[in-house]
Amino acid sequence: MNRILTCIALLGVTSMAPATTISVVQIHEPVSLHGTDVDDAITDTGEALQATVVERAMALSGAFPESLVEAVKSPHQLRTNNPNYKVEEVNLLVLCKIGIEAELMNDGLEVRLNVAELSIPDEIDLTVRQVLKLAIVAVRKTLEEYQRPQVDPLDVRLRIIGTDEGTDSLRELDSDYSLAGG
Repeated sequence: MNRILTCIALLGVTSMAPATTISVVQIHEPVSLHGTDVDDAITDTGEALQATVVERAMALSGAFPESLVEAVKSPHQLRTNNPNYKVEEVNLLVLCKIGIEAELMNDGLEVRLNVAELSIPDEIDLTVRQVLKLAIVAVRKTLEEYQRPQVDPLDVRLRIIGTDEGTDSLRELDSDYSLAGG
């Protein structure tokens, strides 16, 4: 009898737990190469920078594609076998305090890069425009990977928000594009 009551209690507890799907996905991130000897990585932006866009696997849950886009700003410490490499954070969105959010609407996905709290650390030898261009490439590559097996196209609106008088020209980086499904 005790065993039956325990089973019923466990069944009741597990039925109240929310169902969550965890997927392993590929995310692209804009990363700084500071602290390395690489200073001429040619990126998708057409510039030689001490930065690049890298791909890494993550286990994510949540609404897709919104969670994918927001994961582009995940803390990231590069693994190393060299005790002299002591860089604890390489994700440029984290380092430069650029926010990212995504919202799926009836007419497509809106991605917002928020520069309201922007602050580029001294060790990062990049302009805000270069950082944003790398972030835009990372978002697009992440969405292209997601979109590949999808049936319907995905319309994307990317907006730079949180600008002020000194950074308003960054809104020139706003873009609209459509990603075809598989």
